[in-house]
Amino acid sequence: MSAFTNISFNNMKQNQAMVPFRYTLLLFILGLLPGCSYTSKSATKMLLRSSQKPYDLVVVPGVPIENGKWSQIMKIRVFWAKYLYDRGIAKNIMFSGSAVYSPWIEAEAMALYAKALGIPAENIYTETKAEHSTENIYYSYHKARKMGFRSIALASDPFQTKLLKRFSRKKVSPDVELLPMIFDTLRNLQPPMYDPDIDLSTAYVAPFVSLPERESFRKRWRGTRGKNIDERLYR
Repeated sequence: MSAFTNISFNNMKQNQAMVPFRYTLLLFILGLLPGCSYTSKSATKMLLRSSQKPYDLVVVPGVPIENGKWSQIMKIRVFWAKYLYDRGIAKNIMFSGSAVYSPWIEAEAMALYAKALGIPAENIYTETKAEHSTENIYYSYHKARKMGFRSIALASDPFQTKLLKRFSRKKVSPDVELLPMIFDTLRNLQPPMYDPDIDLSTAYVAPFVSLPERESFRKRWRGTRGKNIDERLYR
């Protein structure tokens, strides 16, 4: 069992080489622009407000499996989901993501890790059509509403959460709340973060063709901006 107690913005940037180009580019851009990420102080305030009104379901965007195991970014997103569930802030978790850059369905892989960490299977849901961050929240929100969930929030790292704020408010629903992760909170979690031994074979798909091989850069960029959404899904 290896402790994972050195989470920070710097560590995330040092591991960008392991992240798909689209996410690395976004982190770089956001790092240059002021106000493009939530501070620990603002994220803490948002979390305190949320603790007063638990959400029916919290959406957690996917991250690709890398070399047959979870990446650091996937790890902290799943542990953040567990933190929210353990404290009663999230009654249920929905992981979202298709097999986009590697032949593992992101949502299914994250669900397997979440179950191994102790979140009950009956409180874990998946959305497996999304191939972009905008689609993560759009599809998950509409799937959750169709399933009967009413209060819905988005939980991710501070960069992605801030990036999706405007899109969520304008294109999804103004009722979507935001729960950006707090790195100091994750760093102090007990017991230490560890890597559960799980079988990812059920999340593996074959044959597999990655998104850059299937779509042009122009179409992928449209998808990043939420222009490729299929509004018929989950309606």
